[in-house]
Amino acid sequence: MGKIISNIDIEKRQKLEIRAGDTVRVQQKIEEEGGKFRLQAFEGLVLAVKHGKTAGGTFTVRRVASGVGVEKIFPIYSPSIESIEIIRSASVRRAKLYFIREKASREARRQMRNIRTIKELPKEEVSSEAEKEEVK
Repeated sequence: MGKIISNIDIEKRQKLEIRAGDTVRVQQKIEEEGGKFRLQAFEGLVLAVKHGKTAGGTFTVRRVASGVGVEKIFPIYSPSIESIEIIRSASVRRAKLYFIREKASREARRQMRNIRTIKELPKEEVSSEAEKEEVK
């Protein structure tokens, strides 16, 4: 038997089939003041998996928090990662889903345009309803 270098279960992480398009929840250990640790969950869409299952393998996760896109790159074998849970798998046609970044910003712009037009409509409707009541 060799030395145990890390406290993570390497075989378990190798069996994980993380692919682009999966929705994952990553539980990450964060050190607080006083040497205490807490777990923080980061749930989002996997955009890319790089270097496969090698020692330097990483995966990029993106989520939208408070209307802002946040991406984190996690090393697969990092000891600061407590667990990786695959919530949903989707079949995608690309190995890297970087186009999602632009698609999300386009969607946000489209929603902002819709909000502006919706806010303008009630003012006109209110005035036209008031005019109808005056005619009666």
